[in-house]
Amino acid sequence: MLIDLSQAVGSYLHEVFVAKFQWWVLLGYVAQIMFTMRFLVQWIASERAGKMVMPIAFWFFSIGGGVLLLFYALYIRDPVFILGQGFGVFVYARNLFFELRDRRRARAAT
Repeated sequence: MLIDLSQAVGSYLHEVFVAKFQWWVLLGYVAQIMFTMRFLVQWIASERAGKMVMPIAFWFFSIGGGVLLLFYALYIRDPVFILGQGFGVFVYARNLFFELRDRRRARAAT
């Protein structure tokens, strides 16, 4: 029973990660790594500051990873993924706009 389960899991993992490998999947991996980097950047910045910090790099990684994931979602034709990433990229870009605008205003005030 345990051996059958182990073989089934092994076969599943082989099919998903090896047999069905395409270059688009590699793009998906790169996109997911880039998207995950935003959390790492935010975590490191917050640890260094000793409080919650949202560095501007968070928004650049969000947009970059989100756009690449959106391309991947469009390729695999997943409507849920397309809507989620499409809306997310819009929100990330808007937040980056606000951040850059506020920095520009702060620079002009000094």
